Amino acid sequence: MKRIFPMILLFALLLCVPVRADELTLDAPSALLMEKQTGTVLYAKDEHTPREGASITKVMTLLLTMEAIDSGALSYDDTVTGSAHAASMGGSQIWLKEGEQMRVEDLIKAVCVVSGNDAAVALGEHLAGSEEAFVARMNERAKELGMHDTHFLNCTGLPAEGHVTSAYDIALMSRELILNHPDLRRFTTIWMDSLRNGESLLVNTNKLVRFYPGTTGLKTGSTSSAGYCISATAEKDGMELIAVVLGGSTSDKRFADAKTLLNYGFASYSLVTVVPESPLPAVPLTLGTQKAVQSVLTDKNALLLEKSRANGLTQAVSLPDAVDAPVEAGEPLGTLDVFDASGTAVASLPLLAGESVARLSWFALFRRLLAIAVCAA
Repeated sequence: MKRIFPMILLFALLLCVPVRADELTLDAPSALLMEKQTGTVLYAKDEHTPREGASITKVMTLLLTMEAIDSGALSYDDTVTGSAHAASMGGSQIWLKEGEQMRVEDLIKAVCVVSGNDAAVALGEHLAGSEEAFVARMNERAKELGMHDTHFLNCTGLPAEGHVTSAYDIALMSRELILNHPDLRRFTTIWMDSLRNGESLLVNTNKLVRFYPGTTGLKTGSTSSAGYCISATAEKDGMELIAVVLGGSTSDKRFADAKTLLNYGFASYSLVTVVPESPLPAVPLTLGTQKAVQSVLTDKNALLLEKSRANGLTQAVSLPDAVDAPVEAGEPLGTLDVFDASGTAVASLPLLAGESVARLSWFALFRRLLAIAVCAA
C-alpha cells in the first residue's frame, strides 16, 4: 500500500507537465492553433497547403453578412425570399422552398447550426443580387485579410474544382469574425433549436458545443473529397483560441484533433491584460498651449505569455522629461516595460499622448513672456 501513493503522486505530477507543440500528435494533415486577441499562431502543421475547406467556407459568408448588419445595410429582421437557385442546393440544408420567406436571423441560425447550404446562398443572393456577385465579394474580402492561399467559387463550400483555402487562411477569417462580431456567438453556441415555429429541428453539427466546455463555435465542414474539417473556437480564463483542422479521416478524429489543439493552448498559455500599476504621469510640454500632456497606455495591451512567465509580472514606466509642442493625440511619448518574475523583459508597450496640444503662437508666446516680466517687476 505504501508503494502505491508515490506512484499516484508521480502520475499526478506528470499530468501537470505541459505538452510541447512538437509533441502533439494529430490525425489531420493540416492544422493550426491561433489566439484570438493577438493573432499569435501557437501551433501549425502544413498550414499553407491549399485544401478544400468544405462548409468552413461559410465563415466568410457569415463574416460578410455580419459586416452588412453592423454597417446598417442589413437587419436581423429583414425578410429574404428563397430563389430557385438557393432551393436547389444539395448537401446540408433546411429545405428552403422557392418563394419561401425567412428572416435574416433565422437564415444565420441555419448556417451556424446545421450548415444550411440553401440558407447561405439565400443570404448571399440577398446581399449581392446573385451568388456569383457575392462570391466576388468573398474573394475581395479574403484578399484584404491576407488570405493568399484561398480562392472561393461558391458561398457554401460544396465541391468545385479550384475552390481551396488553407488552415492559416481559415484561422485569419475566423479570427476576424469572432473578434469583431461577438454577437454571432449566440448562434454558434446553440446545441438544439428550431425553425418555422418548431416544425424544423436544428441540431448543431459541431459536437464540441455540447461536449467541450467553453466552446464558442465555430464551423464544421465535410465532403468526400475534403475530408472532415473544423474551425473550432473556445474560451477559458478570458482567452479565446481558434483551432483549425483540415482533411481529418473521420468525424471523431476531427473533433479529437481540435480538442488536442485547444487543450494544448489552454494548458500552455495565458492572456494577460496589462494595466498600469499606478496612475501614469503627465509629460511637461515646451511651448505648448498647456503645461503638460497626459500619457495613456495603448489599447493593444494584451500579452500572450507562456503560463510559466505569466505570474509575478512587474512594470517600469519610461517617459521623457519634456517634449516639444505641438503634440497629436496618439503620438508615442514613451513605454511601459513589463518584466517577468526573473526580471527578463517580456514586452514594451507604447505610452501615447492622450490628447492633442497645439504649439503657442507668436502672439500667445509674447503675452506669456510679458506676463512673466510683469510678475518679476
